[in-house]
Amino acid sequence: MNPRANTLGIVARNKQILVEEQSGKHSKGNGFYYRPIGGTIELGEHSKDTLVREFHEELGVEITIKCHVKCIENIFKIDENIGHEITQIYLVEFNEPNLYEVEYFKVIEGNKITYAKWISVNDFERGHKILYPNGLTELLKDIT
Repeated sequence: MNPRANTLGIVARNKQILVEEQSGKHSKGNGFYYRPIGGTIELGEHSKDTLVREFHEELGVEITIKCHVKCIENIFKIDENIGHEITQIYLVEFNEPNLYEVEYFKVIEGNKITYAKWISVNDFERGHKILYPNGLTELLKDIT
């Protein structure tokens, strides 16, 4: 399997970030884990365009990209399977200010429905909640 190129957008409000809540097996165990909104970069698509598309498809919202933060290379293992992601991280903001007052968003990806919610960065820093990709929690100290 080849590395997967993807992109994630950090939306922040009051020391919280908007993340999608998922459940299942992950590299640190089994149960709930969190990930910012984003997705796989398609061939010929710039990572910024991917991010705008993913926020529109998954949440039905428009965003503005404020800045590129960093590229994180995440190599992980679930059971005996190795995963490898190269992830472009951007700081983004909602075009509609009232969206910062919404407590959760329905995330639609094909037939799968999950929810995105605001989680305190402190919950990730203290290990109360698990944030992926690996290395993102440390990066949040500088950008939130």
